[in-house]
Amino acid sequence: QVQLVESGGGSVQSGGSLRLSCAASGRDFSNYYMAWFRQAPGNEREFVAVIRWSNGETFYRNSVKDRVTISHDKAVNMVFLQMHSLRPEDTAVYYCAAGDHLNLVGAYDYWGQGTQVTVSS
Repeated sequence: QVQLVESGGGSVQSGGSLRLSCAASGRDFSNYYMAWFRQAPGNEREFVAVIRWSNGETFYRNSVKDRVTISHDKAVNMVFLQMHSLRPEDTAVYYCAAGDHLNLVGAYDYWGQGTQVTVSS
């Protein structure tokens, strides 16, 4: 059974930093793309960043690409999202996702339960 478990969310002030983690288990992810999405209240879920498990290739949402870094640790099957210079508009539930093809619209096979990030001004 595939599981994606996010952690690391919390409440920070504007300008602060957070590092989200996603523990992935239950299958071989070597041919997968691991992504982070977020959803704010009243908004649709939106793509944040993605990393190709095999070679570490990354792609980011334009509005966050200078402030976030996605990475992974193959040895422990973890994916990370380092965020800095956080803004109130970054407030959302952040989800980890895994899928076998790259896409920005959320067509991923597996999802975590989400972790809340709240940024206060």
